[in-house]
Amino acid sequence: MIDPTARLSVSRQAIVPGISRSSVYYKPRPVSDADLKLMHRIDKLHMEFPFAGSRMLQGLLVQEGFKVGRLHVATLMKRMGI
Repeated sequence: MIDPTARLSVSRQAIVPGISRSSVYYKPRPVSDADLKLMHRIDKLHMEFPFAGSRMLQGLLVQEGFKVGRLHVATLMKRMGI
């Protein structure tokens, strides 16, 4: 485990296990409520249209009133594993 209060610098501590220094400081951001709503709706639409990709799903979401771009839909789909 890397200890920022140790005598050895964080850079040197990260070299030993072979990880980058930036990954030591990385803190994942929590998923926003808006993204959770979108992901829930994407899941429902994917069950209804399993052949639909990000372009089609983005069009369906816009028709339903969501303001979302295709790349964001693709990112959420990748995060969801679909």
